[in-house]
Amino acid sequence: MGDRVLTINAGSSSIKFALFAPDERWPRLLAAGQIEGIGAKPSFHARVVGGDRLDVETKAANHEQSIGVILQWIEGAFAESQIGAIGHRIVHGGLAHAAPAIIDDAMLADLRLLNPLAPLHQPHNLAGVDAARAAFPHAPQVACFDTAFHRGHSFVNDAYALPRRYYDNGVRRFGFHGLSYEYIARRLRETEPVLACGRIIVAHLGNGASICAMRDGRSVATTMGFSALDGLAMGTRCGQIDPGLVIYLLTHEGLSIDELTHLLYEQSGLKGLSTLSQDMRELEASDSREAREAIAYFVNRIRMEIGALTATLGGLDGLIFTAGIGERSPLVRAGVIDRMAWLGLQIDDHANVTNAPRISRKGAMPILVLATNEEAMIADHTMAAAGMMATAK
Repeated sequence: MGDRVLTINAGSSSIKFALFAPDERWPRLLAAGQIEGIGAKPSFHARVVGGDRLDVETKAANHEQSIGVILQWIEGAFAESQIGAIGHRIVHGGLAHAAPAIIDDAMLADLRLLNPLAPLHQPHNLAGVDAARAAFPHAPQVACFDTAFHRGHSFVNDAYALPRRYYDNGVRRFGFHGLSYEYIARRLRETEPVLACGRIIVAHLGNGASICAMRDGRSVATTMGFSALDGLAMGTRCGQIDPGLVIYLLTHEGLSIDELTHLLYEQSGLKGLSTLSQDMRELEASDSREAREAIAYFVNRIRMEIGALTATLGGLDGLIFTAGIGERSPLVRAGVIDRMAWLGLQIDDHANVTNAPRISRKGAMPILVLATNEEAMIADHTMAAAGMMATAK
């Protein structure tokens, strides 16, 4: 078996990848990149750690051809390396899959049944698996689930107030972004071990956004639910919405199921509210009223959820921002903390605008900005599941 792990995060028109080697604590990154525009005008971007970035057009027309392009580049850049296993980000594991596992035909069939619960992610995750299995028929393919970190919630944090048979049949709050939250929990144990044992809220704010309440490094509750639509507004997803409004859209507006799905998943959130863009950077640069209101809505929902999750935890010992917006938007972070001094949250303006690792005022409750690394988490799980060196514990 080779000693390298390839991680794959396949989307509808892109494949992100990273190559890792075992190391003492965390898997060591060797290279990373992605193919964008699959099915349209594909382009390939990659960089060996410490080297220059490569940006070229490619003729990859589908996921299988894209995997081939990635492998050809890796073979050229790392001629002596052999890939021992491939790790895949799988958004939804349902009730049956709560830990990383080697993929077989039965698991793939099971995971395809979950496609309707994550239509923007699951089918494309599995397309990446199909392509990688064809390219590496003898290498273990390991599924790493975004829902796994949240399994084990209490009944009150998992259930919907529907007839009990729905809960028994798996209609529950699954939660997502679990690989990101698990990475943050582990890193926190290394860098802030006392804080890691306490009551922590982690805000994963990106094009997809959610918040997780943790106690002693374990998920207690999270804002996303049965699907990846619930909770915070996101780049193009609506977030929390009155079920009665969904009924109205179906019955009085006459939307079809496909039209409703497209509306809630791809035309709502920051994009829908701003009428401009789903990109927070563009919204912050705009002077339009709609852009300002979209940001204000996003920030207000985050504050509301932090308050609710603090109640669930019975108090708060620290707040962590992560993911693209969480790590790089001082405006959003300051807006979230504004009017939350009652909770002990006070921001240091200079530390915030410089994206410092700790942005709380001296003596106040810790507010941290911590970069997430889902790929390293996938690589670590893959090494363990495939019987290679497991590094982070």
